[in-house]
Amino acid sequence: MPLLVKIDEPDLKLLRDADYPGIILMAISLGTLEYVLEEGTRANWFDDSTIRNTTTIVAIAGVFFFIRSLTFSRPVVDLRAFGNRNFAIGCVLSFITGTGIFSTIYLTPLFLGYVRGFDAWQIGVAVFSTGAASTLGVPVQIFLAKRFDTRWLMMFGLASFGAAMWGFSYITNHWGGDELFWPQVFRGFPQVFAVAPAVTLGLGSLAPERLKYASGLFNMMRNLGGAVGVAVCAAIINDRTNMHFTAIASNLTPANGAMERLVGGVASRYGEMPASLDDGHIAALKQLFKLAYREVSTMAYADAFEVIMIAFIIATALVPLMKNVTPPKGASPSSGH
Repeated sequence: MPLLVKIDEPDLKLLRDADYPGIILMAISLGTLEYVLEEGTRANWFDDSTIRNTTTIVAIAGVFFFIRSLTFSRPVVDLRAFGNRNFAIGCVLSFITGTGIFSTIYLTPLFLGYVRGFDAWQIGVAVFSTGAASTLGVPVQIFLAKRFDTRWLMMFGLASFGAAMWGFSYITNHWGGDELFWPQVFRGFPQVFAVAPAVTLGLGSLAPERLKYASGLFNMMRNLGGAVGVAVCAAIINDRTNMHFTAIASNLTPANGAMERLVGGVASRYGEMPASLDDGHIAALKQLFKLAYREVSTMAYADAFEVIMIAFIIATALVPLMKNVTPPKGASPSSGH
């Protein structure tokens, strides 16, 4: 069957005029940026010499890449397309959408695994509703795209995603598949409403001859948003966990009656012998630490979801600044997705 598929013949002459310096500079800049974002939290950011050095490489390669893209006639990505308002706003929205999609894919299984203690099968079942809702949203979006202003559909998608993040911000350590069901439906169903219109509005306003250079930049923004979003969420979880733990630990003093009763109750179960009481006291403190860490971790995840929610509120407010674009007949609204 694969032999029956008709595939365009490659134009090898294009290799001669390709922007190889631009490709190399972009690869160095984005590849090193990915390392900085992934390892920065674990290395305590600029306290680590490797992070400082790689950040310098990102900056230098990035500057030369921008200069190359703005001065070369056939750049690997067309930064001059940012002069088009629809394209510029579309890239911002694509970046935020990528942040939301990839960050929630990262955060939800992490919460279920580390806080709830779910195994891989339980996590898969719990997050299944997101994919199912996203699949159902595709034909609905295609149907509505033929009848309504694309900007309204995009505002619906972004606002719904933000509302889902608001729902996630109320997460507790008891949440599982049942509690996550509706927030995940409101996250999965509107995804195509946020992604496909961004392509139509962002790229549809450009001249056809500029699309081949600008489309790569547009799609890169979504992937870059995902990388940045995951890194930022990891940093938020790390920093806010420490902050919440410090706040809770400051209240765990002998003056806290509930804490004293917990420690005393656990210790008393070990019997009346002094050695057993000592062991019981240590066990009680370990139990107290686990309870406190579980709570502060949950609060940190809620903080991360709130940050994503704020980003989508901003994205929703940007949509009216775009001009409506009618896609060519026969073109899919999700082309380039």
